[in-house]
Amino acid sequence: MAIENDRKGAVKKLRLLTYNSKSNIETFREKLNAAYRTIFLPNNVEVSEYKYGNVNCDILVPELYASNRIMIYVHGGCFSGGSKEAWRSFCSSLATKCFCRVVVPEFRLSPAFPYPSAIEDIQSVFRSVFTEEQISASLNNDKGSKNSLPEIIIGADGSGASIACALIFNLRERYRKCIKHLILFSPWLDLSENSKLMTAKKAGDEIITSDILRKSTSDYTFASNTSIPFVSPLLAEDEMLKDFPPTFIQMGQKEILLENAKAFAEKLTSLGNKCELDVWDDMMFMFQMADEYLHESHLALDKVGKVVTEDSAGKSVIEIENKPKLEHSLRSEA
Repeated sequence: MAIENDRKGAVKKLRLLTYNSKSNIETFREKLNAAYRTIFLPNNVEVSEYKYGNVNCDILVPELYASNRIMIYVHGGCFSGGSKEAWRSFCSSLATKCFCRVVVPEFRLSPAFPYPSAIEDIQSVFRSVFTEEQISASLNNDKGSKNSLPEIIIGADGSGASIACALIFNLRERYRKCIKHLILFSPWLDLSENSKLMTAKKAGDEIITSDILRKSTSDYTFASNTSIPFVSPLLAEDEMLKDFPPTFIQMGQKEILLENAKAFAEKLTSLGNKCELDVWDDMMFMFQMADEYLHESHLALDKVGKVVTEDSAGKSVIEIENKPKLEHSLRSEA
């Protein structure tokens, strides 16, 4: 028997992810964190805190995970809000579906820390994760394992997609090769002054409006920066998109962000990259984070899990026995 959706409840909760010109920054952050923070994580996922590159991070570990697979997740929140605690439940579900550990950095937020602070933090986390995973993969290889390279996944939603793409644009080829997937949920891809979404006075959907995009972007960076690909990935030149990681974009059919996502997907595929755009009928911005109201939220994450694991058939999956805590204590001593 199908579960009846509570669309009104979903929209009410998802609107707390957004920040507009009438919002008070502290109130916005408090309400967002209060709505999404949870004590109990789904599916027996374990959480621990660790510093990667001097950035505080959550490490979410499901009961079963591929030993050489790890995801770095860049949360949304309009550049100005959000936290690893608020995204902990959602990313725990991702960890379970994708059979991987998930690292959620607590990067610096605007307006106190504008562009490129968040990008610098994510770059620092990536370098640290890459180094540790490469060492671990080498040790496993010495023991006869076939997995000699780490399998890194980059995940992001909303404004976090801009930061995640900027990370990839800045990476050298050898780092890019270890990124097996880029997973984007409802990405913000064009925040330039000439974007139709930015210039329209009344453009909007159930969650996102032009005012939200303008206010979030103006707090994040100067108008002169909004046309560079590190802020608006859709405007990246072909050379920057060559050998881009396989990309999976998931979003709702009712989003005003959809046309930009279509354009980005077309641009990637025209350059020979792999990109799949997964659009869910009648769904809104970040519907995946309203799983208590919408049954599609669960199905959508099932789809993400299949995308990640399909290309990784045969990779070792092991059961956890307090292993994360032991690994972290060893790293601290190193």
